[in-house]
Amino acid sequence: MNSSVSAQLMGEFLGTAILILLGDGVVAGVNLNKSKSQNAGWLAITLGWGLAVTFGVYLVAWMSPGHLNPAVSLAMAIAGKLSWSLVIPYIIAQILGALVGAVLVWLTYYPHWQQTQDSTTILSIFSTTPAIRNYGANFLAELVGTFVLVYGLLAFTKGNFASGLNPIVAGLLITVIGISLGGPTGYAINPARDLGPRIAHQLLPIANKGDSDWSYSWVPILGPLVGGILAALLFNLLK
Repeated sequence: MNSSVSAQLMGEFLGTAILILLGDGVVAGVNLNKSKSQNAGWLAITLGWGLAVTFGVYLVAWMSPGHLNPAVSLAMAIAGKLSWSLVIPYIIAQILGALVGAVLVWLTYYPHWQQTQDSTTILSIFSTTPAIRNYGANFLAELVGTFVLVYGLLAFTKGNFASGLNPIVAGLLITVIGISLGGPTGYAINPARDLGPRIAHQLLPIANKGDSDWSYSWVPILGPLVGGILAALLFNLLK
């Protein structure tokens, strides 16, 4: 493995870790008892996630393209913007980064888990949980949200604004997806964002945690992957 590829994988790992640290961190702050930002609400969460994406990408832009999302990496390969040989290594780096980011959230808020009794609230800090459990509807919500995200990111590659602004625009897109489409499932729109922290939830000795809800875990994995594939196919068709 040459140093360039190594740097890219480190960028995807580190960027995804930062993304989850800041993204799951805002969810922890809003939901954990005795946090100073408790009850700040859904708008705080969506804004926090949007900024988490922006700065997760900016902080590793000198190493990697900052996909930080398996659905994005897969779509970029379909669109001819990423070598197929890098797709699996990118995805592994992203999942591992997400796991590490989730561990850092647990450590940062360490005293607060004991003060929070509801196991569902604790799980929702690490991974997504549906507002109404309906696997078909939940799958569709993740597919649609990721379709909008990935098509937007591909469209930005054809945009007229400076490439240095892409992370800001991507963060704004994540924010509006969260506000408009995130209500049904909590908008994973990123398999690594859900899977890595769910693994962390399973393994960590988190006070008052319950089941990691693996029966739902396929939805925030397959829904985003299918949405990303469809977005890339449409982009290829239109270009």
